[in-house]
Amino acid sequence: MSTAELLKGAAELFPDEVVTQAHVRHLDLPGAGRFALITLDNGLDHTKPTTFGPQSLANLDAAIDQVEAEASEGAIVGVGVTGKPFIFAVGADLKGVELLKRHEHALAIGRGGHEVFKRLAALAVPTFAYYNGAAMGGGVEVGLHCRYRTVSAAVPAFSLPEVFLGLVPGWGGCTLLPNLIGADRAVSVVIENSLNQNKQLKGAQVHELGIADAIFEGADFLEQSLLWTASVLKGELEIVRPAVDRGEAWDQAVARGRAFADSKVHGAAPAAYRALDIIAAAKDGDLQAGFDAEDRALADLIMGGELRAGIYAFNLVQRRAKRPAGAPDKSLARPVTKVGVVGAGLMASQLALLFLRRLEVPVVLTDIDQERVDKGVGYVHGEIDKLLLKSRINQDKANRLKGLVSGVLDKAEGFADADFVIEAVFEEMGVKQQVFAEVEAVAPAHAILATNTSSLSVSEMASKLKHPERVVGFHFFNPVAILPLLEIVRGELTDDASLATAFAVAKKLRKSAVLVKDAPAFVVNRILTRFMGEIQNVIDEGTPVEVAERAVEPLGLPMSPLVLLELVGPAIGLHVSETLHRAFPDRFTVSENLAAVVKAGKRGFYVYDSGAPELDPEVAALLKQGGTVLTEEQTRERVLAAVAQEIGLMLAEGVVAEAQDIDLCLITGAGWPFHLGGITPYLDREGVSERVNGKPFLAPGVASVPA
Repeated sequence: MSTAELLKGAAELFPDEVVTQAHVRHLDLPGAGRFALITLDNGLDHTKPTTFGPQSLANLDAAIDQVEAEASEGAIVGVGVTGKPFIFAVGADLKGVELLKRHEHALAIGRGGHEVFKRLAALAVPTFAYYNGAAMGGGVEVGLHCRYRTVSAAVPAFSLPEVFLGLVPGWGGCTLLPNLIGADRAVSVVIENSLNQNKQLKGAQVHELGIADAIFEGADFLEQSLLWTASVLKGELEIVRPAVDRGEAWDQAVARGRAFADSKVHGAAPAAYRALDIIAAAKDGDLQAGFDAEDRALADLIMGGELRAGIYAFNLVQRRAKRPAGAPDKSLARPVTKVGVVGAGLMASQLALLFLRRLEVPVVLTDIDQERVDKGVGYVHGEIDKLLLKSRINQDKANRLKGLVSGVLDKAEGFADADFVIEAVFEEMGVKQQVFAEVEAVAPAHAILATNTSSLSVSEMASKLKHPERVVGFHFFNPVAILPLLEIVRGELTDDASLATAFAVAKKLRKSAVLVKDAPAFVVNRILTRFMGEIQNVIDEGTPVEVAERAVEPLGLPMSPLVLLELVGPAIGLHVSETLHRAFPDRFTVSENLAAVVKAGKRGFYVYDSGAPELDPEVAALLKQGGTVLTEEQTRERVLAAVAQEIGLMLAEGVVAEAQDIDLCLITGAGWPFHLGGITPYLDREGVSERVNGKPFLAPGVASVPA
């Protein structure tokens, strides 16, 4: 079957493709001759990046037909590829990939991309890629098929993110990149950056890695690239690239990649390992064998659960997070021109810094004594100084931000003209009720009163106020600057205007907001506490700590349960488990061993004297275990069953609108892996949902291959 027939068949499967055109125009390069420039453009602005679906590939194929004929006739001296303003191209159109139901259709997508892109390398004249803006996946790969590449210093995002989503770079990335820059650097781009939450490269890094031969400023990038191209074509400039080490260094790079993948996904997700197999085989420089291996890996992964879960997770974060389910009409939101923060401890200070940087309005902190207030303001000033040192802000901005933050002891002085006041004080109901009573007495009638509680009832907190309708839960996750989730909790009496204002503020803070019912511990902490509680139960009953920890490695979590407990703090973990035990005593236990660890003042279960976590002998001496020893598999089954049961109950209670919100919360608030799609697709795939609740959480085709 010809490339054109292949792409025509694929296009019929994907009628709603946003089609990219490939416009050809001709330029006279000074002293070099007539040059053909192909511009990739979907006709939309930079907020709708250019992608490659089947019709888009067919359009590029047709453009190459034209320049191929011109090249063979001697009518042109070279061919360049660039993108529309701010965007080069961001790869395959994932909406089309989701629709594929058969292995042969998935194989056709891989082959179609290869057949088109390979033609650039086969042209009778030199080819150039000009990375003028964001380039990802297939966008990076189309450039790798060219002989020369330039990059704009203004490029904000450049990556091969496929492994992050559960794919491999399947249009040449696994094969061409190591042959261009060496296996070690290729492993960093393809494996490490992807599995580090899809880390992006900037233009300068693309040049430093040797992916681009030259770098130019964004303002006149294309003009400078074309002048450079003329110098190359005239022979005035010779591009010399360092030789690629095809010896032991190549094998060591692949081994390093496997170790890194093990540390991140623990063998639970195939994409990274398939990519590494192709990189390993690319050592001999046989490009066609590499392309064939990419096609097979791409097709296998497209028809597997991991990719569908990865796309599902991507869509949650990119789309659902931007349109929160159940949020009131945004026109009801009131303006926020000043923010008050009750408390000046670490969490409160982090919140003050975030509000200050994102809203750029006055922020005032209060606390019980001047020393605490000064420390809180000092923390914010210190963080602004760090941003200045890193050139993230300039001196004027630093001065302005410092001028906007202040601290006072008197709430009346601080909050009399505040529109939004958030408390971040000790997690105890009486303390929080007292704080809110004091704030209500001095804040304006329209001010939102927000609580950063992680587990207490927002309705109960508001119950003694004259105006409980303006109290809203605003639960951040630590570290505040990094984790995107914001659980917005509607109390029993919270009104729409207060809720709409909370969502509007969340958007300005650039957080992923999820509407949550006022239920004990809301979403993330409730699921994590049930998860951790079951691990703790298994340990208390007699299973060795290391077996319980290893049991959940296939989940590919960012850290093991007991390392997470150390991060949260055993005392906080114990407090939340006590709160949930009071609410649901039949399912949430309070571990006597954990209580003993907290009483002994231990900060965790491990010591790190050897550099690796080892059970603290003092903690081991505290543990009182029973005689029931489970295997890793038995432990995992029990823990997953507990989590599936809890999620089922939460959905039945209406804690969130749908299972999708559970997954969005765990991905953005607890770092649960994209390749699992959060948790519910994994529980469905493993059959746990059906076993525990009698039905899957998600409909067929949602985070799975359509029937």
